[in-house]
Amino acid sequence: MAQHWQELIPIDRYLVTSNGLLHEYDRKVLTFLYQPLIGSTCLSLYMTLWAELEENKLWSESSTHHLLMNLLSVNLKDIYEARLSLEGIGLLKTYVKSDETGRSFIYELYPPLNPEQFFLDGMLNIYLYRKIGKNHFARLKRFFSIAKKPLDEDYLEVTRAFQDVFASATPGSLQYMQEHAEDLGAESNQEFIGRQDQKPIQIDTNTFDFELLMAGLNESLVPPKALTKKVKDVISNLAFLYGISPIEMKNFILGAINEKDEIDIEDLRKGARDWYQFENYDQLPSLINRTQPAVHQVQVTEPKTQEEKLIRYYETTPPIVIFKELSGGVEPSAANLKILEEIMIKYKLPPGVVNVLIEVVLRKTDMKFTKGFVESIASHWARLKIKTVKEAMEAARKEERGFQESKKTGKSTKQKPIRTEVLPDWFDDSGKASVKAETKDQNTELEAKKRAIEEKLKAFRK
Repeated sequence: MAQHWQELIPIDRYLVTSNGLLHEYDRKVLTFLYQPLIGSTCLSLYMTLWAELEENKLWSESSTHHLLMNLLSVNLKDIYEARLSLEGIGLLKTYVKSDETGRSFIYELYPPLNPEQFFLDGMLNIYLYRKIGKNHFARLKRFFSIAKKPLDEDYLEVTRAFQDVFASATPGSLQYMQEHAEDLGAESNQEFIGRQDQKPIQIDTNTFDFELLMAGLNESLVPPKALTKKVKDVISNLAFLYGISPIEMKNFILGAINEKDEIDIEDLRKGARDWYQFENYDQLPSLINRTQPAVHQVQVTEPKTQEEKLIRYYETTPPIVIFKELSGGVEPSAANLKILEEIMIKYKLPPGVVNVLIEVVLRKTDMKFTKGFVESIASHWARLKIKTVKEAMEAARKEERGFQESKKTGKSTKQKPIRTEVLPDWFDDSGKASVKAETKDQNTELEAKKRAIEEKLKAFRK
């Protein structure tokens, strides 16, 4: 995956457009509902691009990214990363064109969800609730709500209908309009200024194994027609939001079937949410990058060496998968998951860096994952501002070299026995060690891995 400077340089030009008119009320929605999820830099980028649009116009003048860097007082990498976040949350679409004059971009701004859409979204509202807490969430709901004013029952509606007020056109007028029908629409190279409602975030349904789900539901006599497109969209979102497998999803669907053999979407959401909170000590999921952000991936070309393949693997694999594989296929406990989530949020470590941390901790502590030891490494790496897998691996090597040197130069009297630690293969600076974690499908048993590591350590010590 290319780094940011391969995707974007300061002299690249850009234009700003919008998918319809942006309203003043959108600023409040972006500030109070979106900013807690995407951060102030992302909001600043969106607002700056918006400001470049003239009033009631849909296109800006051409500018360079160097100007954008000066306006925001941030570097190009931060702009690129903020752009990706805006794209991911549905506020921006990006188009690029390269020719002999250079590279140019079009940034198309999309309006945020309206408050009702946001608070009933089923994903973004859950992330916001976890981020700001119950009291502030309730306050925001009040801020974006208004009291209903029901009409007095004594009032009768006397509104006239269209046909009661207006008469239909005469045949002659209709003939005239048919002859000039092409004059009714916008010009061929123009479009009317307007706005369409923003669509909620939708996870691709191809990411969920519906065939496996259907196989389980067939045994329970759930009719296939119950899985409508709307229901499938909700299932995909819930599976992403709460990390639910097809086998687990079957139970929630069975609990949401009503007397008409239809799946009640609200019951389905509630069942999934209650299950997740029960499994995670009444907590809700947080919005974090599941894999290493592209801006912090360092592999430029196709990986060739074993270490490059391992780096790519750590960059493209979620921490929970790495934890499970290093643990011999054992699912991480709720306490382990909580520790992982906390270090990613509290210390802002990217997922790829967390993957390296997981391996270092498990190897050095005989497969234990204690919070104190994890946080000591996480806080250290956060202070070093480590963002890439390669930087994390080098930091681990450097710390191990320092530890080995201190043992050599330390006093030999009254020393306590030191347990020999099983270290990851990539701790070998020579680069000759064979790295086993090349692909996600590797199913080597844990004992075989340990024996292989011990043999390599013997060769390395010689």
